[in-house]
Amino acid sequence: MPTKGKILIIRGGAIGDFILTLPVLAALRRRFPDTHLEVLGYPHIASLALHGGLADAVRPVEARALAGFFADWGDLDDAMGHYFSGFHIIISYLYDPDGFFAENVKACSKAQFLAGPHRPDETKPLHATEVLLKPLERLAIFDADPLPQLRFQNSDSAASPLLAVHPGSGSEKKNWPAPQWAKLLAHVMSGTHWNVLLVGGEAEGNRLAELAAPLPSSRVRLAQSQPLPELARMLQTCLGFVGHDSGITHLAAAVGLPGLALWAETNESIWCPRSPAFRVLRNSDGLARLSPETVFTVLSKLLTVPRAVGGTESHPPTR
Repeated sequence: MPTKGKILIIRGGAIGDFILTLPVLAALRRRFPDTHLEVLGYPHIASLALHGGLADAVRPVEARALAGFFADWGDLDDAMGHYFSGFHIIISYLYDPDGFFAENVKACSKAQFLAGPHRPDETKPLHATEVLLKPLERLAIFDADPLPQLRFQNSDSAASPLLAVHPGSGSEKKNWPAPQWAKLLAHVMSGTHWNVLLVGGEAEGNRLAELAAPLPSSRVRLAQSQPLPELARMLQTCLGFVGHDSGITHLAAAVGLPGLALWAETNESIWCPRSPAFRVLRNSDGLARLSPETVFTVLSKLLTVPRAVGGTESHPPTR
């Protein structure tokens, strides 16, 4: 491959899926520093890589233009075919069980095509970042750092210690009950000098405003439906983070925050935040039985005592 070639990474999925793919972009950037790296994906998510210096361009996935590429002998969009022909390496993480997409792209482009997994195999205890890095071994990249990392310039620390709190996720099954969050925030207000940044998107609806209502207005800020690069910069200024198994939790870990992930039933060995500064906290009787007092105690220790390695905190049932 020429020193100044072009590499395309095709990645759909949700926020967490993309953040767990960041080690792929970082490894390619290190291995081919003069190469143009482009992402074909959802711009509101993939823009994180652009703003974080891990990609040079982002192009939106257009379902209609790609539709023919997923069919055997499909009607291929000429513009997309021409687009694919401009790359030397194409790495696709799209769901392609029959291999039609791969074959149709190869019919349009002389690029080396690498097919990556859409999702990790849940039966194998290998973290998602390591699974997503596997295709790079065909490029002789064997020692990639599996930790997703994003760093942004001009992110000054907040004037007062700011705890980022994300009380939602993509699934209610992953969420700690709202009354538990309210009790935790009351502990934060009475037991620390931290201010709180309540983070959420459309899925959280009025949840942030409802949690903020009983808190002193001078000590709480809302960050709802912020563009992801802007939210990442805000998180980077915070003292720490607490949330669920969610894409925003992975984002907080990627910008370097210490944090606590309140965990439900997802396979932790595959999906936990890949950061030595993060802890996973769960309860053997289910997430709803995890007490606010336990969360506050663990969070307080995490944000005041230096931690060298990551791990899991498991607690017995709260009676």
